[in-house]
Amino acid sequence: MPEQAHEITLVVNGTVRRAEVPGRRLLSDCLRHDLGLTGTHVGCEHGVCGCCTVLLDGEPVRSCLTFAVTVDGREITTVEGLADGDRMSPVQRAFAECHGLQCGFCTPGFLCTVTALLRENPAPTEEEVLEGVSGNLCRCTGYQNILKAVHRAAEIMAEES
Repeated sequence: MPEQAHEITLVVNGTVRRAEVPGRRLLSDCLRHDLGLTGTHVGCEHGVCGCCTVLLDGEPVRSCLTFAVTVDGREITTVEGLADGDRMSPVQRAFAECHGLQCGFCTPGFLCTVTALLRENPAPTEEEVLEGVSGNLCRCTGYQNILKAVHRAAEIMAEES
């Protein structure tokens, strides 16, 4: 017997979106396959790597561990929603400026994580940055430029406020 579909309504990147999903559909799959937002990447599918991190009501969550039906009516920000139109966010600009990415697979999760981190703590110490990104894994960069990018994003945000 086929699994019952559920109608859900999400505010994704500021736009109301509706989808009909099975009860066991993961938010990552809903975003990628049902809504066509492929910026959210799926890595380990166990919530360990952080590639699938999105912002749920402004807080970072692992979309590969979240059932889409549980976020009905809530606000989701994906990497596609971080920019202001054609203008990249300060975090995106800092990652580009500081070469905080290589293959780019982990980058959407880092960008969402760092966006939330800097919203909560606009001037983090080195230790706070390390702690803040500790749940996101990168196999390419060695993290040094990612850490530089977080501090640079904080500088850009301070300059623009």
